[in-house]
Amino acid sequence: MPTRSVRDIDCQGKRVLIRVDFNVPLDDTGAILDDRRIATALPTIQYVLKGGGIAVVMSHFGRPAGTGFEQEYTLAPVAERLQSLLGDKHPVHFVSGACVGDAVTAAVSSASPGEVVLLDNLRFEPGEKSNDASFGAAIALLGDAYVNDAFGTAHRAHASMVAVPQAMPRAPRVAGLLLEKELHFLSDMLADPKRPFAAILGGAKVSDKLATIENLLPRVDAIFVGGAMAYTFLHAAGEAIGESLLEEDMVSTARSLLEESANSSTEIVLPTDHQCAERIEANAKVRICELGIPKGWMGLDIGPETEAAWRGRLLNMKTVIWNGPVGVFEQPPFDHGTIGIAKTLAQATHKHHAVTVIGGGETAAAVRAAGVADRLSHVSTGGGASLRMLEGADLPGLDALETI
Repeated sequence: MPTRSVRDIDCQGKRVLIRVDFNVPLDDTGAILDDRRIATALPTIQYVLKGGGIAVVMSHFGRPAGTGFEQEYTLAPVAERLQSLLGDKHPVHFVSGACVGDAVTAAVSSASPGEVVLLDNLRFEPGEKSNDASFGAAIALLGDAYVNDAFGTAHRAHASMVAVPQAMPRAPRVAGLLLEKELHFLSDMLADPKRPFAAILGGAKVSDKLATIENLLPRVDAIFVGGAMAYTFLHAAGEAIGESLLEEDMVSTARSLLEESANSSTEIVLPTDHQCAERIEANAKVRICELGIPKGWMGLDIGPETEAAWRGRLLNMKTVIWNGPVGVFEQPPFDHGTIGIAKTLAQATHKHHAVTVIGGGETAAAVRAAGVADRLSHVSTGGGASLRMLEGADLPGLDALETI
């Protein structure tokens, strides 16, 4: 269902709770290595501030025990970077060590329109991950409106995603600008895609993508299957896969999916050649295997003929969704196929005006490594959440928001 946006509410004089994802990587000294997640939340925060609101910002960070403050997981470095990005015009007040309680209430009460109050790590409190209603209600008291801009955790039924908006039944409960963009590409665009429409699915296990394949089969024109999961399909089709990863308990399921594809208008496209090695090492001997993989060798990437054939077909697609690398892209030279597909999709986007949507997680890392992330239609900020959407599953964080 279409979700209301922060654009639909009047922020003037309101305390606006904004759930963001500031789970950024730090180095050994506690310095931020990559502030992309902070930067992508800025448009929503700035929208609230420019509208005359007070932005009460909250996020999780890392995996603390949930038993109270832990210095290793404080959002203090984030507060400093957020202030730097917003500038002196919008003061950031950081509540160290707490996300509820007297100090938090005082900080929010004393803030003026155009200012930010950043709460400390939500996961310091046990009620966050358990979706505790009383914890959610305590946070809800801090705001007059609720904005969810944390797509990466929208698939988790945590208090800041569910209990907080549920405790605000008469207040606006809307999507932020980043979440709005995610829904545009992962829901609206895919509901009525330009055709031909293809999906590229990779990763290690068929079981991890089974629900996605089942949901996409009646919707897309072709599903290109790569990564280690391809070898379960190839084995089911009667091909030799050597020592490649095989999910024995998924062979019959893979065979059924291939049969379903053969009897439908959707083709499941499998690799026809492979980059193979005896082990996953940088200096391992590599060979190209065609017409099956011999014993003692394992498939670790799509081969050059497959890459060329897929490239030709993908360039003719008008919509492409990609989730999961097609090889062991973390270990060269087995990143060749994944980088090649990333560059193909960048070309499809710019020269052929295709809509290209990249699932988060490893796939997002792969397109960044290929240097083409900014040449694609959309790179999702949530791996798990985007996969759940491709499965057709409900996301608790979205279900708790108002619909149009």
